[in-house]
Amino acid sequence: MAGTLFVLYSAVSLRLHQRMLTSSYDLGIFEQIVRSYAEGHLPVSEVKGQDFPILGDHFSPILALVAPFYWQHRGAETLLIVQAALVAVSVVPLVFWARRTLGVPAAAVIGACYGLSWGIASAVGYDFHEVAFAVPLLALSLAALGNDRLTAAACWALPLLLVKEDLGLTVLVIGLVIARRGRRRLGLLTAAAGLAGTALALFVILPAFSPSGSFAYWSLLHDSPARSGTSWGGAGGLLDLLHQATIGLVTPQTKVSTLALVLAPTLFLALRSPLLWIAVPTLLWRFTSNNSLHWGTAFHYSLVLMPIVFAAFVDALVRRRTSGPSLRRYLAGAAAITLVILPSFPLFQLIQPDTWRTDPRVAVAHRLMKAIPDGATVQASDHLVPQLTNRTSVSIYGSAGNRPNPQWIMVDTWAPAGARGWLGAPLSAEAEKAHLETNLSHGYKLLAVQDGFVLLHRGG
Repeated sequence: MAGTLFVLYSAVSLRLHQRMLTSSYDLGIFEQIVRSYAEGHLPVSEVKGQDFPILGDHFSPILALVAPFYWQHRGAETLLIVQAALVAVSVVPLVFWARRTLGVPAAAVIGACYGLSWGIASAVGYDFHEVAFAVPLLALSLAALGNDRLTAAACWALPLLLVKEDLGLTVLVIGLVIARRGRRRLGLLTAAAGLAGTALALFVILPAFSPSGSFAYWSLLHDSPARSGTSWGGAGGLLDLLHQATIGLVTPQTKVSTLALVLAPTLFLALRSPLLWIAVPTLLWRFTSNNSLHWGTAFHYSLVLMPIVFAAFVDALVRRRTSGPSLRRYLAGAAAITLVILPSFPLFQLIQPDTWRTDPRVAVAHRLMKAIPDGATVQASDHLVPQLTNRTSVSIYGSAGNRPNPQWIMVDTWAPAGARGWLGAPLSAEAEKAHLETNLSHGYKLLAVQDGFVLLHRGG
C-alpha cells in the first residue's frame, strides 16, 4: 500500500512540476534551503530576500536530512520524491495497528481512506513542505500511543521539535495524553520538552537569525500578511489570542466547513478518541490566524491533521469494540465519503487527460532558460523560479527585497491573472510591462521574445 501511494504522490507532484505549475512559494524556497545545506552552509533563500536567513523565518533544521539525496540529483524533483516517500510510509504504522486490532479488511479500508484523504492530496498537489517530515513521526507516535507503548510514543514525538516551531505544542499535547495514560513522569517531561522547544524557537532562535530581530509572524493576530502563504502574520498579545480563539475561532463559515471536512472521513467517530486532542494546536493557530488561506482546505495546511484524525478513528473503533456489521458500516461510510471528496482534490488529476498533456510553451521556456548560465543571478516569474533554483541565484521578478540588478531577467507575460495574485507575482500585467521597459532603458538587452516569454540580459 505504501509503495502504491508513493507512486501516486510522486506522479501527481512531478507531473505538476514538469508542466511548470509549481511555484516559488514554496517549492523554490525549500529547494534553496536544501541546496544551502547540501553546499555546507546555513540555509538562505533569495526568494524571501537577498541572502535571507531561513532560520529567522521558520525553524526546520530537519530539512538538512534531504541534503544527501540532493547530492545525488540537484533539482526540485528530489524534494518532491522525498515528500512522497515520507507521506506514503506514514500509512504503515496506522495500517499495522488497525490490522492487529480490527483485522485485515478493516486495515485495508482505513489505509486506503487515509492514503487518499483530501488533506494529503492537497499537500502533495502543492509543492513541497517541511511538515512532510511530521507525518510519519505523528503516525508512529500515535500508533505507539494506541498500543500503550508510551515510551516509543514520546520518542517518536520529540523529533517534531526539529520540523517546525509550532509542532512543539503538538508534542506538549502528546505528553499530556501520555501522562493521562498513567506514565505521569514521562508524559510531563515530554510535554515540558514540547513547550520548551517551541518557546526556544519562537523567542530565541528565530529572533536571533531574523533580520528584523523578532519572529516575523506574530502579526497573525492583527493584520493579514501581505504576501506569504506561510505567514502567521506581526506582534500580538495573549488577550488578542484569547479574543480570536473565543470569538473568531469558528467564523467565518470556511472554518466550520474545514473542521467538518477534517472529521467527515471518520464519520465524526474520531471525536470519541482522546487522541483527537493532539490536533488542537494546529487547528487553533490556523483558525485564529488573520490569513484566510489558513482557514480552508487548500495547500498543505491540513497535512499534519490526517494521521491524527485517522489514528483517532482507529482508536475510537477499538474503544467501542466495534465488529461485525457495525464495523462494516463504519468502513463503508468512510470509504464512500473519501471517494466522494476525492475528485475535488489533486490526486484525481491522475486520471484526467489534461494532466498528461504538456503545453508547447514549456519547451520554449526551457530552451530560453538554457541561455542562463549556472551561478547567474536571476529574477523570474513565479512558476519559472523552481525551474532555476538548482543552478542559479533566483528570486521573483518585481518582488521587494530582491538582489538589485540581476544579470538575467525572464518573465512570462502570458501568466494568467490567477498567477499574479496571492504569492506568485507582485506585479500586475500593466506594472510588469512598465517594469520591463524600465529595465530596457537601464542597461538590459532584449535577447528573446517568444510565446509570451521575455528574456533580458545585463551587459558584461
